[in-house]
Amino acid sequence: MAPSIQALTVDKNQTVYAGSFGMGIFRSEDRGRSWSSVNTGLGDLFVLVLAATPDGTVYAGTFQAGVFRSRDAGKSWQAINDGFKRLEVKALLIDDGVIYAGTGDGVYRLNEHEAKWASVSKGLDDTLVHSLAKAADQTLFAGTSGRGVFQRKAGASEWTRLSHGLVDHEGLVENFIRVLAMDREQALYAGTFDGGVFRSGDGGQTWRPISRALPNDSIRGIVASDKGLFVATGRGIYKTVNQGRQWVPLNKGLAELSVQVLTASGDGVLYAGTSAGVFRSDNDGESWENVSGGLHEPGE
Repeated sequence: MAPSIQALTVDKNQTVYAGSFGMGIFRSEDRGRSWSSVNTGLGDLFVLVLAATPDGTVYAGTFQAGVFRSRDAGKSWQAINDGFKRLEVKALLIDDGVIYAGTGDGVYRLNEHEAKWASVSKGLDDTLVHSLAKAADQTLFAGTSGRGVFQRKAGASEWTRLSHGLVDHEGLVENFIRVLAMDREQALYAGTFDGGVFRSGDGGQTWRPISRALPNDSIRGIVASDKGLFVATGRGIYKTVNQGRQWVPLNKGLAELSVQVLTASGDGVLYAGTSAGVFRSDNDGESWENVSGGLHEPGE
């Protein structure tokens, strides 16, 4: 049985990395047709997030053992945890050569040369950070557990909470943010644990719920592309091209609808990590193929 896939990333060579909950990391060099287990040096097999740099270095954030780095396409991993206070890492953001980690007590920035993390959490007050995003003007956004969305403007020394809360269609404030994403127009999207999707066109100052027509409000992934906004939920994947007024289901061939993570690799290719392995679409989600063959422990 294929493992539950919590994390996905695709590197510059179109090599796919899948992080599982309990079986570590798998790598595919043929777009998911075959996989190999790549856990040498990985101190925690419960992988929550993966990210690749433009030069092909891969970072993995884990449940209890911090961050691991591989510079040899996953063949070996080295822990990079100097500077962390807590080792639960939920988010990784790589932008312009700078690497940020969202952890159980805020946000850290990596000094790659020294392999050391420095806290950049002033104003977050030991808050669990689930997601990170960065705007074109270098403003950082953090989605938190229980405290909504924070921002840190370029040059600022601390984070500020965006006080205009995310109020859903029933008037409830949603403060548990699982996913953040920016589109080309610099609109910011926030996916919540059970309150749907929100959109902000003004840098998070105001929010509008856009998922009333979605059949499930547990948001696990958001991909914004020129083809539309793709949202992964606990009951499949959906797309909108009109800011949520209508949602189109994209579940043909998606045998497991409990989607945990969604990522794009260009040219219409999407990968979905689910509770039962990985699925790939080559046509912007119109149809999916199960590419979980080989997603198991060696010897199984």
